[in-house]
Formats: sequence, C-alpha cells, structure tokens
Amino acid sequence: MAKETFTFQAEVSKLLDIVAHSLYSHKEIFLRELISNASDACDRLRYLSLTEPELIKSDPGFRITITADAKARTITVSDNGIGMGRDELTETLGTIARSGTQAFVEQMSQAKAKVKGKGENEAIDLIGQFGVGFYSSFMVADRVEVVTRRAGEEQAWLWTSDGRGEYTIEELAWPGRGTEVTLHLLKDEKEFVEPTRITNIVKTYSDHISIPIALTGKGDGEEKTLNTASALWTRDKKDISDDQYREFYHHVAHAFDDPWMRLHNRVEGVLAYTNLLFIPSTRPFDLFHPDRKTQVKLYVKRVFITDNCEELLPSYFRFMRGVVDSEDLPLNISREMFQHNPALAKIKKALTKRLIGELKKSAEKKPDDYAVFWDNFGAVLKEGLYED
Repeated sequence: MAKETFTFQAEVSKLLDIVAHSLYSHKEIFLRELISNASDACDRLRYLSLTEPELIKSDPGFRITITADAKARTITVSDNGIGMGRDELTETLGTIARSGTQAFVEQMSQAKAKVKGKGENEAIDLIGQFGVGFYSSFMVADRVEVVTRRAGEEQAWLWTSDGRGEYTIEELAWPGRGTEVTLHLLKDEKEFVEPTRITNIVKTYSDHISIPIALTGKGDGEEKTLNTASALWTRDKKDISDDQYREFYHHVAHAFDDPWMRLHNRVEGVLAYTNLLFIPSTRPFDLFHPDRKTQVKLYVKRVFITDNCEELLPSYFRFMRGVVDSEDLPLNISREMFQHNPALAKIKKALTKRLIGELKKSAEKKPDDYAVFWDNFGAVLKEGLYED
C-alpha cells in the first residue's frame, strides 16, 4: 500500500499549534508521557494475554527501552506492548476521539491567552489532563515517527508528522511487536539525548512504573535499567516519599497539578485489597459531562484489568484518581462481570465509607483547605443525596 497523507482533526491542529509555540518550563515531561503510554500498552497486552496467551508466547517479558542517538539527535521510546493497527493509528494520533473535545480546545485557548508563560504552562497542563500527552513530543521535536505493530497482526505501520497539519501512514516491514516512537529533536533540545539527563528524568517522573525501563545508546548494545520497576502501591508507606506519591499521581491521572489528598491503605481480612487513591487539587474540565466516568484503575494481583471500573466508587466520586488492587477477584474477570461481583460491591462500600470519613476529618481539622475542595467538587458530592 502506498503512503497515505491525512489532515489532522481541527482540534488536534489547534492543540499542536499551542504545543509547538509553547514556552512551557518543564519540557522534559514529554518523556514521562511517552513512558506512561508505553506502560499502558504493556498493561493492556498483559491483560489480553490472560485469555490469548499466544499473543506473547514469543516475547513474554514486557519492557520499555529508551534509545538515545546524539549524532542523529534522536530519542526513541519503544515498548513490546499491545501496539496499534492502521485504524488505531488514525484514531489515536490523528484525532481526539473523546466527548467534550470542543470544550477542551476552548479551555486551552483561554489558558493560552493568559499572561505569557503562566498561560503556556496551564495550556500544557490541560493536554496531560485530557490524556493526549503524546502531542507534547512536538515541544522538543520537529518530526515524530511512530513504528507499530499490533500483537497478533502481521502488518506493521509507520506514522510520520512534523506537527504542521498533516501526517502520513504507510506499511512497513518490521519484525517487532508494540510501538516505537522516535523524536527528531530541535537543535536547542539536544540535552534530551544525554544519558545523565534521561536518567534524571526517569528517576524523577517514572521510577514507579512497574515495567522495567532501560536506557541504551545507539549501536552500543549496552542497557541500563533506570527505574525501581515495582508497583508503588505495593510498597510500605514509610518507604515512599511525598515526591514519589506525587509523580505516581501525575502518571495515573495524566495530570500536572498536585493531589489535594491521598489515601493509601492495605486491607486484609475477608477481602484483601490495596488502594492508592487521590483527590485532585483542580477540577477536571469535563467533570459534569454526561460521559464522564470514574477514573480509578482496577488491578488483580498486580495485573491491570481496566482503566475505569465504575463499580469501585459511586459516580459522585468520579473525580477520584488512583488504583485499587484486589487479591480476591479472578484474573479473568470481564467488564460484564463487574456489576454482579459481590467482592467488588463490598470494596465499593468500604472505599466510599473511608473516603467520606476522611473528608469529614478534613472539614473539621482544616476547614480552609476543605473549602477549596468543596469549591471544586461540592456540587458533585451533592449528587450522593439522590444516589445513596
């Protein structure tokens, strides 16, 4: 099949224009976003392989690799996760296939119009919040190439764009599985091929990622693992710093603000589970959109199951972010089984009670802080008067 040229969705073009002309002060977050996407891709394939083990038979060990090439001025982030087919490439990297897109772009434009510098930061923050952090690559690169092959499919694809309104897709002979994102860095951004700089970014933003992240130089064959590679919520609370909690929140919530509150608990007894939940300090722009879902990830024995298990919390807690990891649910639990699972119902009841209890404590002990929370989320909590 010949190379095909496509035009970005109008909203994506506006977003890319904001990114390309951004004065954002923390450009290194592009690497955090690419690593986060790679981690999600590995999680999704690991879950799929529970019922289709043949998908990972030839390459069962999940990994993320960063390759830096100083001479070519490129940095590549690759994973052996689920990968993408042709249609997914268009849907994922050419459009924003989400409800509330127009409101999102309008909010970005308003942020951009603010005081130069501060407005730039706020606009980029919104990109992460909307879950399209891939586009932050264009803060540091003038060309981005994505090579990908979906697990179980024969054909690989090459997606290329300079971020100026168009992108191309073509067939490619590539033996790998997963996705490989290569950034051709701008002249002023060559710091991002330096091993020390890359190591510091990964240690700062992505140490909690449970997939091993390795750094290798182009052609030298040597790999160095950069992260701890263990699920943060499984560690003892006393061994986790505030910075580590904060960066995990940024990862799991695709957010740039700091959490207003966190709840990290390990429950043992009739039911055994661990929760690491966060209340954001800023209100999501789509909080009142009818399609907005609870965005708490469900894991079973450290294996990712789903991004948004609505049965874990009532809808009036849909602003919550984080993870719940159960020891009792079956690994092969399907989304259809969520509504009828008694263990999930008990976890939901316990989490709701704990959250309400923590909010009551905050209202009593720190009324000024609680007033900020109530201003952001009070209207949503009032929905509970009708639901419960």
